Amino acid sequence: MAALGWITPRRRSATARSVLAGEAAAEAARKTAQESAAESALEGAQEPAEPDFPVVGDVQAAAFFDLDNTVMQGASLFHFGRGLYKRRFFQKRELARFAWQQVWFRLAGEDAEHMQDARDSALSIVKGHRVSELMTIGEEIYDEYMAERIWPGTRALAQAHLDAGQKVWLVTAAPVEAATIIARRLGLTGALGTVAESIGGVYTGKLVGEPLHGPAKAEAVRALAAAEGLELDRCAAYSDSANDIPMLSLVGHPYAVNPDGRLRKHAREHGWRLRDYRTGRKAAKVGIPAAAGVGALAGGAAAAIALHRRRR
Repeated sequence: MAALGWITPRRRSATARSVLAGEAAAEAARKTAQESAAESALEGAQEPAEPDFPVVGDVQAAAFFDLDNTVMQGASLFHFGRGLYKRRFFQKRELARFAWQQVWFRLAGEDAEHMQDARDSALSIVKGHRVSELMTIGEEIYDEYMAERIWPGTRALAQAHLDAGQKVWLVTAAPVEAATIIARRLGLTGALGTVAESIGGVYTGKLVGEPLHGPAKAEAVRALAAAEGLELDRCAAYSDSANDIPMLSLVGHPYAVNPDGRLRKHAREHGWRLRDYRTGRKAAKVGIPAAAGVGALAGGAAAAIALHRRRR
C-alpha cells in the first residue's frame, strides 16, 4: 500500500483524501474478510442471473457492488438511523431529518450536499458510543429494516459471481460497520465502506480520510484489486449512480443497475449493460460489454486506526 506520510493535514488535497479513504476502506475490508469468511450462499433469489460471464474459476476476477439503490432499496444509512431512533440514540427532530434525507435520496438520487448532511448526522449520533455496541445493534437493525429491502435481481447477479468462485464486495459510502454486516448476511466476501475513526473502541465523531463516495470508491477498488492480485479488466462493477462512473470505468464489465438519468445516458453512450429491477422487469441490454464490516467490525475499526496513525 502506498505511503502517504508526506501529506500533512493542512496540505492534504481532495485527491489525497480520496486515496486515504480508499486505502483505509480496502484495509478494513480485507481484515474483515480474513476474520469472517462468507458462511452461507445467497438464498431466495427470485430471478435467474443472466450475465454472459463470470468465467468459472477465474480467480483474478471479482465483482464490486454499490449498496444503496443497487443492492438495497433506498439509503442504508436511513434504515440504520431508524433502528438507532428506536433504541433512543436521538430525538424525533433528528429522525425527521433522516426521513427528509431518505425522501430526497429516493426522488433525486445521490447528492453531495445531502450525503454530507447524512454523514454529519450519523457521526454526531455515534460519537462516544462503543464500536462493539454498534456491532450488536447493527445485526438487529438489518433484520428489522433491511433484509426485506434487498433487490432479488441484484442478489442473483452477485450469486452468479459467487457460484463462479469469485469474490464479491460491497463498495459504499455507508459506514463500513453497517456495510460489513449486510455483506456477511448476504453471504458476500466483504465490504468497502466509509471508515469512522475510533480510539480505544469508542467512536470519536471523525472520519479516516473522507466518505467513500465517487472517486474514493474507485481508489478503494484499485487498492483492493492490487492487494488481492485482481485484474480489473476481468472484474465487474454494478451501481445505480452516475457518481460511481469512476468505479464503473475501472473494470472490464460495468453494469448500470436501477440507474439514474445521468448513468443511464452514460451507459448507452459507452455500451454498458443495464439492469432495472424497480418495476419488476429487466431493462433491455444496451450494446455489448465494455470489454469482451461487521463480522469483524472491531477489527475493521482497528485496521482503520492503525492506518490513520501511520499517516500522522
